[in-house]
Amino acid sequence: MITRTAAYVQGSRWQQTLSESITNPHELFELLGLDADLLPAALEASGSFPLRVPHPFLQRMCKGEINDPLLQQVLPTAAELISTAGYSVDPLVERPKNTQKGIIHKYSGRVLLVVGSTCAVNCRYCFRRHFPYEENRLNKRQWQEALDYITKDDTIREVIYSGGDPLALNDQRLKWLTESIAEIPHVERLRVHTRLPIVIPERVCTELLDWLTSTRLKTLVVVHCNHPNEIDDNVGYALQQLQQSGCMVLNQTVLLKGVNDNPEVLIKLSEKLISWGAYPYYLHVLDKVQGAAHFDIDHTTAQRIVGQMMKLGSGYLIPKLTIEQAGAASKLPLQPLL
Repeated sequence: MITRTAAYVQGSRWQQTLSESITNPHELFELLGLDADLLPAALEASGSFPLRVPHPFLQRMCKGEINDPLLQQVLPTAAELISTAGYSVDPLVERPKNTQKGIIHKYSGRVLLVVGSTCAVNCRYCFRRHFPYEENRLNKRQWQEALDYITKDDTIREVIYSGGDPLALNDQRLKWLTESIAEIPHVERLRVHTRLPIVIPERVCTELLDWLTSTRLKTLVVVHCNHPNEIDDNVGYALQQLQQSGCMVLNQTVLLKGVNDNPEVLIKLSEKLISWGAYPYYLHVLDKVQGAAHFDIDHTTAQRIVGQMMKLGSGYLIPKLTIEQAGAASKLPLQPLL
């Protein structure tokens, strides 16, 4: 077993790292030595969806390389300013399901809590980039109303923390919320969807591991990683700590043109994940959110990419290729084309 380093013991360090995230395109361009001709478009695009990238994630990028696959995920560009037919601000039609503050209830047996209204990194392809987070910020009384909603519906077996990024909240509040959910008899599982262990791996601290594993709930942590370059040793140790603490650790990836639309890259990602105790779960075709059309890949191409992956690696390395369709009872699978 790998000894936990100081970064995972000092729970407050991640908050400082988060607070120091880069939010000014000028600073991003200076630190990475990017072509200044692209800066005006970055400034304009960040006006509608702000730039946000933490330093640990930035340090994995290649300086001066505009096509770096990590940079492409966070760099505001002129392509975001183009209004594209068939893309919308609410591609999954979540707002009608957001009938109570902090709750999105789309699928049978589980409910999503909008725990966090911010993220550690603003991914330019985010399907909730236009979501009304300001209408879903809850005080403690409103959180109790959300808990009452779950208590009254005994068909709910699983609660999903999402957002924004739920792990952007402090551990004291997350501990209270988790312990409160564990008191609801019919809830069996807690699922946490987060990008923080990838972009700020020191977020996996003793306080986090404590509330994740100290209740009767079966806990799953679904991280979001799109490219093997995102996983350095610090990220690997963070994933390993989650797995060794007793959490099931899964990964979901979004298929992105110019970032990871390559079977060899995706197999390498799966192999890296497996080596640290995390398992490939979903490979999502892009949700058609306005401002992200330049990342989209057609279904047939996506199916062929996964078919190629199946020729390159064992079955457990192949995530499920899925699309999400508004009004469907679940995510919908796409069959690989061999």
